[in-house]
Amino acid sequence: MSDRVTLRDLQRMKGEGNKIVGVVAWDYQIARIVDRAGVDLVSVGDTVGVNLWGHANPFEVTMDEMIVVARAVRRGVHRALVCVDFPFGPLQEGTDSAVRAAIRFVKEAGVDLVKLDAAADFPEAVTAITRAGIPVFAQFGITPQTALRYGVEYNSVSSAADHVPTAMREALVTEARQLEAAGAALLNFTNSGPVVGAAVAEAVAIPVVGGFGGGPWLDGRMRMAHAAIGYAASALDSPPDTYANVARITLDAITAYAEDVRAARQVAGGVPVPPSA
Repeated sequence: MSDRVTLRDLQRMKGEGNKIVGVVAWDYQIARIVDRAGVDLVSVGDTVGVNLWGHANPFEVTMDEMIVVARAVRRGVHRALVCVDFPFGPLQEGTDSAVRAAIRFVKEAGVDLVKLDAAADFPEAVTAITRAGIPVFAQFGITPQTALRYGVEYNSVSSAADHVPTAMREALVTEARQLEAAGAALLNFTNSGPVVGAAVAEAVAIPVVGGFGGGPWLDGRMRMAHAAIGYAASALDSPPDTYANVARITLDAITAYAEDVRAARQVAGGVPVPPSA
């Protein structure tokens, strides 16, 4: 693999059975860290609205906000591919709107590809964006924008237990093939499950990765970096199923800092204060 990851590299990884490592990042510092860790794909998710800004759902995030976040991540990534989510709106407004949004992301944020939620409902937009020279990461399955049609509440979308129904295997295989035919470079199959997920990954030539509800039956995995490190405040109240507990480390550090300030002691990293005469 070259110093910079390419879509051809990801295609080769699928062919050779090597798993693709993807993470979702929302800021410059995390982007630098995950890039140094050697991940293959960094996705700037519209979940930034819920998980970093406290929104009730991702539909509140705007195009301009996603460009700001994507720019920050792009500055921190030099090796991995960088993708950005379309916020809710530009895709639903029509093909011309979708192409304009994709062009903005490339010109203003420098991303390598764009991710379309509910992409199977808009194959003509996938084709048009691809024709404009911008690769598409097509998301389907139980996604934030399609959850209700599966009878899943938004807050339950991230549960790995909410796999797409096995009975929909053929329908979802067909959707995957249609997205591939429309020009998608990658597929993001969320809440795939081992039966339908494996069938989709085998049915198409392009890589299929999965976020929540994915597994080793796909060609790769996506995980929010903040979730992997236990960044959320909720990690303080119950042991998180993560690779670290950054929330606890942060609480302990800020508590220690506050104690030093209140005790008139030198703070770590502060400008040295000479002792009183």
